[in-house]
Amino acid sequence: MKAILTRNDGSLDWADVSDPILLPGEVLVKVHYAALNRADLMQRAGDYPPPEGCPEWMGLEVSGTIEEMTDQVRENSRWSVGDRVCALLGGGGYAQKVAVRHDMLMPVPSGCTMAEAAAMPEAFATTYLNLFLEGGAKKGDTLLVTAGASGLASVMIPMAKAFGLKVITTVRKPEQAKAIAGLGADRIVVTTGDELSRVMKEELDSGHGVDIAIDCLGGNFIAKNLQYMERGGRWIIIAALAGDVVDINLKTMYKRSLRIIGNTLRSRSPEVKADILSRIVRDVWPKVESNEVRPTVFKVLPVSKAEEAHAILMRGENVGKVVLDVIENGGASEK
Repeated sequence: MKAILTRNDGSLDWADVSDPILLPGEVLVKVHYAALNRADLMQRAGDYPPPEGCPEWMGLEVSGTIEEMTDQVRENSRWSVGDRVCALLGGGGYAQKVAVRHDMLMPVPSGCTMAEAAAMPEAFATTYLNLFLEGGAKKGDTLLVTAGASGLASVMIPMAKAFGLKVITTVRKPEQAKAIAGLGADRIVVTTGDELSRVMKEELDSGHGVDIAIDCLGGNFIAKNLQYMERGGRWIIIAALAGDVVDINLKTMYKRSLRIIGNTLRSRSPEVKADILSRIVRDVWPKVESNEVRPTVFKVLPVSKAEEAHAILMRGENVGKVVLDVIENGGASEK
């Protein structure tokens, strides 16, 4: 089969690799689409190695069909050869085939295309983990999501709204604010023309500040704005694109009973991930099938144009997810 390899010079190559060998409890998925994540860029740069036992090539989420399964899966799971699935991976999605633990699979929701389904496992699992399991979100809470034009935010904002939260998000440019207006955020802060701290203070002074912040920026965003969280607020850091090292006023934290939580989905055990996926199918899939929550696919490119796809993420041009077409390599495959 073929997969996208990172060469010594950092370039990407659609090259021949060995077919996956199934372990007990695994299925072989013929990949139709693979979605991009910022973690792929970090892995390509050598900053985010795949977990032990995963392929060296990138790709955390795919959609496809089950092509083969072990006897253990056949006897002890709901899956059958030919089922349409989407899968959460430790890595290896940029390929024609991938071996997946059967409990890392989810059925493709009714009404979703395979391209949309590929854009769901990582973003939905990250959102569910941070919003509900770490953040303890409940109806009536106020959520801050940084980088509102990202692929993750394109899922997190509508999911939070579907469960009754008020949502504030940030973007850098006015055109990005227009592009994400349909996601349903209550307030969109354009940080080149406004201060998030002003908005957060205004919310706090009005009687209910931000209860949960899910932040991929870090840096001065947390340093300047933590003080304006609601008492007992949770600031969850999932990346630090704006800076790793900041000065925090600890008095603010203990006086207001605030918590700073560092978290990544990739570091969680397979058992924890499987539990999250089962919760998503139970709690979120009905909202997907009723169109309350949908992934936003910014662009679909053939896997042979993975370099171009990565460049879109590097430049921050996407509003929603960028997806690679693997099954037809850019041909007339199902969208």
